[in-house]
Amino acid sequence: MTLAVLTWLIAVPLLGFITGMRTMTPMAVVCWFAWLKLLPVDPWAAWTAKLPIVIAITVLGVLEYVADKYSFSPSPSRLSVLLVRVFFAGLVGAIVATALDAPGVEGVILGVLGALLGAFCAYQLRLQLTHRLGCKAWHITLVEDIFAVVCAIFCLGIITG
Repeated sequence: MTLAVLTWLIAVPLLGFITGMRTMTPMAVVCWFAWLKLLPVDPWAAWTAKLPIVIAITVLGVLEYVADKYSFSPSPSRLSVLLVRVFFAGLVGAIVATALDAPGVEGVILGVLGALLGAFCAYQLRLQLTHRLGCKAWHITLVEDIFAVVCAIFCLGIITG
């Protein structure tokens, strides 16, 4: 029981945190896990296990990675960007929560809190690292991309057992 609570309290907010960094990564990983039947999704979230959705969300995630390498990419703290990240974090939290037979509202809350923290912390960390290391921002965002994918897979791996 304690392990399940720890999993819940760490994995779901961490997925939200990652959504705050990279909007589509956790959603894409959730869709892949659902399509591979590793994550049992509730009937309301059955759309996540459809191959066209998996492909579309994965493509959106890749496009997000590409767009993030350019300076015209908007700040994650910009209200419109933040609202999209919060929406997807809540959605991921609800999908994972209901897959674990937990209340979806709790998943939404944990995901949203994680996303808010992730959006601001990751952005500030990126700015600080770029300044202190004297490198280009895309070097740091590439590391963020790798971290986001690995961490999202790790979280879903823990959640699904």
